Amino acid sequence: MFETLSEKLNTIFKKLGNRGRLSEKDIDEALREVRLALLEADVNFKVVKDFISKLKERAMDSQVLESLTPTQQVVKIVNEELTSMLGGTASRMVPSSQPPTRVMLVGLQGSGKTTTAAKLALHLKKSGQRPLLIAADLRRPAAVEQLSVLGGQLGIPVYREDTSAKPAALCSHALKRAMELAANWVIADTGGRLHIDEEMMQEVEEIKAEFKPQEVLLVVDAMTGQDAVRAAQEFHARLGLTGLIMTKMDGDARGGAALSVKSVTGVPIKYIGIGEKADELEAFHPDRLASRILGMGDMLTLIEKAEKTFDEQRARQLGEKMRHATFDLEDFMEQLREMQKMGPLSQLIDMIPGLSSLAGKAKDSIDDGKVKKIEAIILSMTREERHNPEIIDGHRRRRIARGSGTSTQDVNQLLNQFRQTRKLMKMMARGKGPGMLGSMFR
Repeated sequence: MFETLSEKLNTIFKKLGNRGRLSEKDIDEALREVRLALLEADVNFKVVKDFISKLKERAMDSQVLESLTPTQQVVKIVNEELTSMLGGTASRMVPSSQPPTRVMLVGLQGSGKTTTAAKLALHLKKSGQRPLLIAADLRRPAAVEQLSVLGGQLGIPVYREDTSAKPAALCSHALKRAMELAANWVIADTGGRLHIDEEMMQEVEEIKAEFKPQEVLLVVDAMTGQDAVRAAQEFHARLGLTGLIMTKMDGDARGGAALSVKSVTGVPIKYIGIGEKADELEAFHPDRLASRILGMGDMLTLIEKAEKTFDEQRARQLGEKMRHATFDLEDFMEQLREMQKMGPLSQLIDMIPGLSSLAGKAKDSIDDGKVKKIEAIILSMTREERHNPEIIDGHRRRRIARGSGTSTQDVNQLLNQFRQTRKLMKMMARGKGPGMLGSMFR
């Protein structure tokens, strides 16, 4: 997401940095380019106008122009204003003082509402909550069945009735079931249409009146651009939204809807969908996304993903192996598998400062297919070769290549990558690598 915008902004700031001291003319030219980049990213025109106006007012300050590092000061200002445009601070769902907390999802067909209901329930379940899903989308064929299947796969109960039921009454009945199950969150998946119409709005207004939700969340497809913003305006006018869930953020390289929607509607984004898997729903952090757009990475999200994925005891064992230089190819393969659980490797690269600015083609080359090839090569080795790769000579390399269906060049490349990784890890374990990474193994 935001790949095109990120590349353009980084090019603009690199050009500024090459000039050393900045004049008002330099900043004017840069801001014109920033404006064009935002408009091309499908950001709302009025939002762009206000954003550039604020940037200009702050960047033209004499303290910035006369600074020893004016470009860094400008980037800092852009980062702060981007964060503000995205909502400033993270907005969270607040549990009700009288459980269950009622959440109502609304939106148009095709936005991923039913899938998002299941993802949100799983997100709550993983944080120790007891959610109940309500299948209240009785108009779309198979919506009730889809939610029931998803709930079954994730181990989350689903309340359903016959499709002839009234959605508002169904949601009211579900609250009784929630009390029986001791569920402390209930999430209602309501019906949508291909476009906003009066019949749909009346239905969701009736559900809201009967269900009395603490949270009314609009699910919108990020790839629909400013149409998503317009939909948010209309739903908010009729229902009083408390937040947004923006889906398909992994599929939109522009991201104008995410950058515009808070400024236009005043409604905060609370979650973003970053993939199709059930666990690919993230809490939205404006400051972290601004940092990623500017190529500064997002180490906090990366660390959170790692903490959820990696076993603490196993991480300590690996730390010891790194310190004593006994990290081998079996450990290397295990680490790659654990990283895959955190998401696509190209997404993880975006979160690492310094690597997030890699060219698109370079990031695309770091794909899951290459990980499978690495696994095939390592699994074609003997146990002795995995533990002591130094013994792998030309004859062994040819045998490994035949066994894994790869070439000797692929085997050589893997062994070189492994040696470089082991060297880097040894440095980090001794605290000589990048500051924060080094501290992780102390």
